[in-house]
Amino acid sequence: MIGLTTDKMLKSKKAASKLEDYPTREKNLKVFIRTFTDIRRVKIVELSDPYGPPINEPEYEGIVVSQETYETALKINEIRESKGFKPLVIIIIPIIRNSNNEKLSSTSIREKLLN
Repeated sequence: MIGLTTDKMLKSKKAASKLEDYPTREKNLKVFIRTFTDIRRVKIVELSDPYGPPINEPEYEGIVVSQETYETALKINEIRESKGFKPLVIIIIPIIRNSNNEKLSSTSIREKLLN
């Protein structure tokens, strides 16, 4: 399961004008997934809020987040536990830095494109 953020939720992002629309990002994601696995193994869901389906569906077992979204994962687990669901196993992906020790992210790339 991969959560793909909706256009509406991304409007507040820095350099949002450089973001591709949801259909384009979904298409590109599917192209990428096909480079390493059968697309039928993956379900892409629209994320229209920071918490997504795991707060309403008990069958989720884990979540992969960045260091920046770790707090959101903790909140997801709070909500899940308040509903009697098991907490998710949280896997944290570290921030990648460039040769200048600056955070490398899609947002920083878009900001550079604007300049």
